[in-house]
Amino acid sequence: MSDLNLPQITPVLLCGGSGTRLWPLSRKSYPKQFSRLTGNESLFKASARRLSGQDYAAPVVITNSDFRFIVTEQLTEVAIDPGAIIIEPEGRNTAPAVLAAALHLHAQSPDALMLVAPSDHVVPDAEAFRAAVMAGVPAAQDGQLVTFGIAPTRPETGYGYLELAEAPQDFTATPIALSRFVEKPDAERAADMLAAGNFLWNAGIFLFSVRSILEAFRQYAPDLLSPVEAAVAEAKVDLGFLRLAPAPWAQAEDISIDYAVMERADNLSVVPFAAGWSDLGDWDAVWREGAEDGQGGNGPVTALDCEDTLLRSEDQGLELVGIGLKDIVAVAMPDAVLVADRNRAQEVKIAVETLKERKVAQATMFPKDHRPWGWFESLAIGDRFQVKRIVVHPGAALSLQSHHHRAEHWIVVEGTAKVTIDETERLVTENQSVYIPLGALHRMENPGKLPMVLIEVQTGAYLEEDDIVRYEDVYARK
Repeated sequence: MSDLNLPQITPVLLCGGSGTRLWPLSRKSYPKQFSRLTGNESLFKASARRLSGQDYAAPVVITNSDFRFIVTEQLTEVAIDPGAIIIEPEGRNTAPAVLAAALHLHAQSPDALMLVAPSDHVVPDAEAFRAAVMAGVPAAQDGQLVTFGIAPTRPETGYGYLELAEAPQDFTATPIALSRFVEKPDAERAADMLAAGNFLWNAGIFLFSVRSILEAFRQYAPDLLSPVEAAVAEAKVDLGFLRLAPAPWAQAEDISIDYAVMERADNLSVVPFAAGWSDLGDWDAVWREGAEDGQGGNGPVTALDCEDTLLRSEDQGLELVGIGLKDIVAVAMPDAVLVADRNRAQEVKIAVETLKERKVAQATMFPKDHRPWGWFESLAIGDRFQVKRIVVHPGAALSLQSHHHRAEHWIVVEGTAKVTIDETERLVTENQSVYIPLGALHRMENPGKLPMVLIEVQTGAYLEEDDIVRYEDVYARK
């Protein structure tokens, strides 16, 4: 570290959100933080990497049960070993999540510094951001609750703002007193604040000591303490995850850290940051990050005479062509396509709600169904049959299971599968197949060191995922 008197900082990564304004790429079953929206890695992996190194302790990750194995898989891919992965029984917003992390850390080190950060933001200059964090450390050690404000580049109506006690001049990363939080403004008010020069975007990133934030909760949000303390005290360790107790957790108010604590506290400081940032809150923000030339595209796309338009295809077999478009977002997935006016990108959330009301599966379910052992996707569905591609990670195994309504044919196309059918166990290699009769007890494993890929053909009267009876499961799924 640059100063041996400065302690390590424990990152607290929040990654339980669903990011519906980035539908169809971001969905409830696989939200934007785990996707590659910009660059070559997911937002979550980039966030974890950005907050790692000699100045940082192992991160605490707060997520939900559905994402726990995705979190561990992506952290493994960037060689980061978490300090704890805390599982929320249900989403209760950021205040209970931050409080749970603080209580967990308090048992180890009451004076530890914790940096609370969403895991779905883009910060191109990671080194500059780490420098800004270190600039806030002395204030946090002195008991301040430090937030990070982004130098605004436009009159944005989609962000909350921070009003500073003084103009930040050249936006040097140094703590400045905060006057107040400002809710998302209308266009006229946003323009006025941009012109005033003493307003920053609220990034929702905070640095404080465990002791200071717990004192702030005791002073400003005491009703949260009892249920969250009980949820942490009664938490159960499950396969290395820390599951908060559901009953007390359900009694915690659903409230953000801004409303619960920050807008009431009088010991706040702001570190300005002007080296680039985006919360990638909608497709317009994605366009701003990667399509400044107005011909933005991702994947197999062709843009002819397009202006300020984002074309994005997430399927190598699906060519997306735009001709003469202006201010348009077009995102193509294997199972859904979005076409929208770029200036109305935030209304995608309304469209998703409409799809949910109609019980459209694409509203929440991702084409690839990620599981702790790998993933699968449906290639074809018809009357009494379904074809899937299944990818199993090295050393991983599906549960020992049976089905009441379907039989299965497995054809290995890459790697080797170790297959159990009732009392028989055998290895099935590339270009070999095996038949699983209806009702047979069976399991598939990958004993190799490379991913194993097979094609599964299901036949039967009922082919949904709830036709699974599990007998043994190394991932302790119910």
